[in-house]
Amino acid sequence: MRAPATTTSWCSSPRAGLRIAPVSQPVLSVVVPVRNEAGNVLPLIEEVHAALAGGPEFELLYVDDGSRDATPGELAAARARFPRLRVLTHRDSCGQSAALMTGVCAARGEWIATLDGDGQNDPADLPKLLAARDSGPRNLQLVAGWRVARNDSWLKRVSSRVANAVRARLLGDATPDTGCGLKLILRSAYLALPVFDHMHRFLPALIQRNGGATLSVPVGHRPRVRGRSNYGLHNRLWTGIVDLAGVLWLKRRLKRPEVSEAGRE
Repeated sequence: MRAPATTTSWCSSPRAGLRIAPVSQPVLSVVVPVRNEAGNVLPLIEEVHAALAGGPEFELLYVDDGSRDATPGELAAARARFPRLRVLTHRDSCGQSAALMTGVCAARGEWIATLDGDGQNDPADLPKLLAARDSGPRNLQLVAGWRVARNDSWLKRVSSRVANAVRARLLGDATPDTGCGLKLILRSAYLALPVFDHMHRFLPALIQRNGGATLSVPVGHRPRVRGRSNYGLHNRLWTGIVDLAGVLWLKRRLKRPEVSEAGRE
């Protein structure tokens, strides 16, 4: 099986046109991947700013994954209104995992908050994730949203429930909803992960594989009111089965030795 790329090589490749940004102010970087989300851009940007008003200093990074609708124009107009907004663009669509990694590479915050660009994740839950981080264990590296009451079609709800149960059973990640786009993750931990397509669906297991702790927090979930989903049964189920086998392989191949140095306690 071909090994995944490292984050450093992925971010620094000439094709990506990126380098891993140094950590600096702001404290928090909010990364939102979008593709063909015209109509959802401005309302979500306004909600993020409202949710974090009075909180930590933050920046907002939108990664346009090759949109072919009015999304680029809406992002350009939003930049004129919101100084914290940064926009990165993929010439062609590369998928949600690639868009997230583009944002994480370019981000300047110590912590990364992610949410989907369709408006179903509620930015008002961001302070809840930050509070859970502050009260969590010392090695906490990921706080994952848990959509207790989902506002999706019955097919999405059932397929997601089955997928989460199978994944949790095989990976043992103790995460009830790994597919929720609302997450808070330590940037250095994200950058230490293996890079592959659809990796965003397995972040809790990958963080735990590297020795970090994870925590799930109940969050709200809203119906999609504009646009159409970029996912269907095929790219949720069948590709998920292949990816699950790959993550199992990664977990079994990892060896973490306990090291001691002569002459030191």
